[in-house]
Amino acid sequence: MGKKHISIIGAPSDYGQQRRGVDMGPSAIRYADVSERLESLGYEIKDEGDIVVKRPLNNTQMDTNLKNLKEVVEVCTQLSNKVSEVIEQGRFPLVLGGDHSIAIGTLAGLAKHYENLGVIWYDAHADLNTPSTSPSGNIHGMPLAVSIGLGDERLVHIGGPKPKVKPENIIIIGARSVDPGERELIKEKGIKVYTMHEIDRMGMTRIIEESIAYLKNRKVDGIHLSLDLDGLDPLYTPGVGTPVPGGITYRESHLAMEMLEEEGIITSAEFVEVNPILDERNKTADVAVALMGSLLGEKLV
Repeated sequence: MGKKHISIIGAPSDYGQQRRGVDMGPSAIRYADVSERLESLGYEIKDEGDIVVKRPLNNTQMDTNLKNLKEVVEVCTQLSNKVSEVIEQGRFPLVLGGDHSIAIGTLAGLAKHYENLGVIWYDAHADLNTPSTSPSGNIHGMPLAVSIGLGDERLVHIGGPKPKVKPENIIIIGARSVDPGERELIKEKGIKVYTMHEIDRMGMTRIIEESIAYLKNRKVDGIHLSLDLDGLDPLYTPGVGTPVPGGITYRESHLAMEMLEEEGIITSAEFVEVNPILDERNKTADVAVALMGSLLGEKLV
C-alpha cells in the first residue's frame, strides 16, 4: 500500500478515561495544520472527518469493572469499519485521537487486512491492563490487552473474535509507568519492552534498529505505529491526561520517526491523547504534527 495517499480519520472520544478535553484532540491537531504539513511533502490528503461520538444523557460510568464500556464499544466499532474501508481504498490510515482506547478500533480494522501485523507502541504506559488488574477501570489502559484477546468479550470481539495482534509482534517503547498486572502479563506473553532505562542506556538509534530487525525477523506483513503523546516527557507535551516525568525527548522522538520513515515499514499510524484543555497554546498538537512530518518523510535539508 503506497503512502502517497493518506486518509485522516478523527476519533474524538474521551470515554476511555475520566479527564474531559481529549475529545478535542483531533480538532487541535487539524488546527496545527496537519493536512497542510503533509501535503507539502507531496502526499494527497483526504480528511475523512470524525467518526460520530454520541453524548449520552446519562454517563454509564461503570459496567462490571469498566467505565463507559458501551460507548467505547460503539466508538471502536465505527473506527474499525472506517480504518478497514480506508485500507480497501489503498490509502494509508492516519488516525487522530482521542484517548488511547480508540486503538482497539484501529487495530481491529487493520486486522481484517493483515495476518501477521506488527505494532510499535510508543507510550509511557503498557496499556495491558484487564478488568481484573486495572486500578481505575479506565479502558484507555487496556487497548493492547484487548487486542491480544484479553478482557471483556464485547471489546475483544470488535471487528471479529480473533486476537488482532500476536503478543510477540508488539514492541513497547518508552514505558515508565507499568502496573503490577501488566508486568506479569509482559513476562507471561513475552512482549518486547524498551523502558526509559533501556533508552537511556542504549540510545534511541539502537532501540529503533533492534525494533526494525525484530519485526522483520517476525516476518510481519504490516507495522502499525500507535503513538501516545505522553510517551514524550511532559516538558515537550504538557497537554496529555496522564503525564509521567522522565520521558523521551523531542529530538529522540524525531530520530525514531525519521528512522522508521527511512526503513519504509510503517503501514498505518495513530497519534493519541492530545488534550487541548491541559495544553499550552496548542504545543502538544504542534509536536504531534511535527512528528507526523518526520514519520512521513520531512527532512531538514
